[in-house]
Amino acid sequence: MPNSRFNEESFFFLHIESVCRTPAITCAPDISVIKAARLMSDQNIAGLVVTEEENPVGILSVRDLRDLIATAGENLAGHKVCDIMHAGVITVRHQAYVFEAIFKMAKNNIHHLAVINEKQKLVGVINAIDLLSQQTRSPLYLTQEMEAAESIDELKEINARIIDMVRSAMTAGADTRSLVHLIAHFNNGFTQRIITLMEKLEGITLPAKAAFLALGSEGREEQTLRTDQDSAMVYADDISPAELDDCARFADILIDALEFVGIPRCPGNTMASNPQWRHSITEWRQLLERWISVPTGEHMVNFGMFQDFRTIHGDISFEKTLHDFIYATTQRNMLFFPYVAKNIVRFPAPLGMFGRIKVERRGANRGKVDLKKSGIFALTEGASLLALENNVDEGTTWDKLEKLGQMGVLSPQNSEMLCDSFSQLVNFRLQRQLSDLAAGNKPGNAIDPQRLPHKAQKQLREALRGVNHLLRFIRDHYRLDSISR
Repeated sequence: MPNSRFNEESFFFLHIESVCRTPAITCAPDISVIKAARLMSDQNIAGLVVTEEENPVGILSVRDLRDLIATAGENLAGHKVCDIMHAGVITVRHQAYVFEAIFKMAKNNIHHLAVINEKQKLVGVINAIDLLSQQTRSPLYLTQEMEAAESIDELKEINARIIDMVRSAMTAGADTRSLVHLIAHFNNGFTQRIITLMEKLEGITLPAKAAFLALGSEGREEQTLRTDQDSAMVYADDISPAELDDCARFADILIDALEFVGIPRCPGNTMASNPQWRHSITEWRQLLERWISVPTGEHMVNFGMFQDFRTIHGDISFEKTLHDFIYATTQRNMLFFPYVAKNIVRFPAPLGMFGRIKVERRGANRGKVDLKKSGIFALTEGASLLALENNVDEGTTWDKLEKLGQMGVLSPQNSEMLCDSFSQLVNFRLQRQLSDLAAGNKPGNAIDPQRLPHKAQKQLREALRGVNHLLRFIRDHYRLDSISR
């Protein structure tokens, strides 16, 4: 890019210490807030890093001081920094690569990171300006453009550049989990900006007693390129007919706009624009009760799609109500778990004798392995099922597997192995989709293992072994061999 000393790849691989320009202005947690305020004024800064023996332990901002003044009145002198600071600091190592700082800022929607050395001591602060001055195709730059967009056309143009951003990040060596989180970050951002523009340009809003929900991989925040839209809507039982019409209109326009921006519609019509996925809280309870208590094939598919929901916009109180209801209902219907487990183990990883990778013999994917059907499905659904049984109701597949390891449901070794398997399969999927998009094709999920280098074939084989390991665990955990077919 003009006026930059670095090309994009070399910029991503720079160490943080080479671009960190801002010294860390610090204070101790036990000093008075008045002394801290004077330090901010003297240094003309909006925040301080709170440290103990050079270790960052919190952040004190001008907003914290403002809130204290509003509530403490004349009793300011008695307050210390530790009373009002935000405990915990998001940090990055001084020898880490720039892309790690970029991803952390974008994922956490922050503009500063504390830079620490190998002894966890604070050595500086890196901010978005340090990074944006070097590169304009970074996630931070695109995030700012997205948040400033004033039309759907602008958002469409920005979304088209996300592919290049992901490709550059992969080339630079970004890990799969960070990439997936970053894609989810942008999908969330596009949705929120469209909602803002709908109100600003057309006066279209979601009624106060309603919520727009993301489902499936979007609900788990683990989308790849390009994940279809999956959504639903919930609203209060006493919502008025006029408000119901507003809900339908909101869903129709939002989903059309997302499609225009570049996020495809769900081929199965699992979207809030479909009245079958738009219900009152009582109607959702009745549907979920039916899906759980009578686990037919169709009901399990519907429940599997809905289970990993989260609120994108609107009244978030419905989310906890539905999560609590789902957990209580599954605990009353314990046969639900083995029924769902039986469906999951129907999709083993395609490994033959001596670890030979089996490919599909017919159809559009002849000679290839469908990564979603042959591995990703089993890992996401298996993790979600075990998580539901143990009342873990949110997070990505990685988050759930890690939590299950911490709870002792899985051993720490198995939890780590399954996370690695999932990362590897998603990485292969991302590479496939980037290759398809570069060739002007629709992004797919199938790869030809014979075209992979020897090392990549070995990685694929190990990932598929991890899938079958989870399926064996599920089979034993739910005693599926003792259940009649």
